[in-house]
Amino acid sequence: MITIIRNGKSYGPYDDITLTQYLEDGKVLKCDKAIDAEISNTTITVKDYLKKKDIKIKIKSAGPILEQIKNIGRDIILPRDFLKKEILMSDKRFLLLAAIGLIPSVIGFFISHKWLTFYFVSLYFSVIWSIFFYNFFKTSQVTWKNATTIFFMTQIIVFLLWDVTGFIRLNPFYSFEKDGGLISRLIFFILGVGLSEELIKAIPLFFLIARAKEPLIPRTLVFYGLISGLAFGVEEGVQYQLSVNENLDYQYSFFANIARLTYLPFIHAVFSGIAGYYIAFGNLYPKYKKSLYALAIIIPMTLHGLYDVFSQNNLIAIIFLIIPVALLMAYLRRTSDLKSKLK
Repeated sequence: MITIIRNGKSYGPYDDITLTQYLEDGKVLKCDKAIDAEISNTTITVKDYLKKKDIKIKIKSAGPILEQIKNIGRDIILPRDFLKKEILMSDKRFLLLAAIGLIPSVIGFFISHKWLTFYFVSLYFSVIWSIFFYNFFKTSQVTWKNATTIFFMTQIIVFLLWDVTGFIRLNPFYSFEKDGGLISRLIFFILGVGLSEELIKAIPLFFLIARAKEPLIPRTLVFYGLISGLAFGVEEGVQYQLSVNENLDYQYSFFANIARLTYLPFIHAVFSGIAGYYIAFGNLYPKYKKSLYALAIIIPMTLHGLYDVFSQNNLIAIIFLIIPVALLMAYLRRTSDLKSKLK
């Protein structure tokens, strides 16, 4: 006698004759789990049981291929409603799958315009990252409307402060760029590049906090920080692809372009995700606002600057890519502990 187990449910027990009949009819499969009454509490497969009992079976066929398809029905090949607009537009999985899979084909229309090509490709990867971040960090407070607002607000701020006015260059620490010494590089990349870029990415988060109609929890601001970082990475990536990367040879240019589309926007996102964490706490606990808001800029700008300083050394650069990700997750793990301390 044998008991069949499928999807956590037990069926039987069956004798060998019944089991053979069910197998031939396709009601039981050789890969089904089973318990042999002769070996209690031991789970095997039906295939193992058949081998042990030396039982031979022959699965019954439902006829030739065309006859089988005819019996099943044409819907197995072309479901009648598969192109109905109302069904397609209400199927979120279809819309998401089509968007991720087919957007690159649309980008081909803009291939003649360099800036649009780079921008839409960068935007495409940002959408993929956004969906990934949403599934990791979403809360009941997160909305795609706010995420979209944050994304394009960051890009507008970058465009105005960097490309139009050049205002960001008023940061006095940019003057250390020309000195190649380690100390000067640290000052330039932390207090110059890091400070300026992390401030830009934090502005939309402060804007969101100011307009919020409920206290935003840290995880919510982390998500929006990630989105702001992605937006900055897209804008910066396009600029590099149109300038620095064009002067590299094919091999390095190819890698640099891929990097600007994938992991560099990701690391920008992590930096500003950390900022979002501290901004959220500063808003929730106003007595500590000064220190928490300061940390929201100081920590990301330091991590950012250290990565930039050592980015030419692959091994050290990887370390400074791992540290921000590990820190962000550590911060989120200790959210309850920090709340207790701030209370």
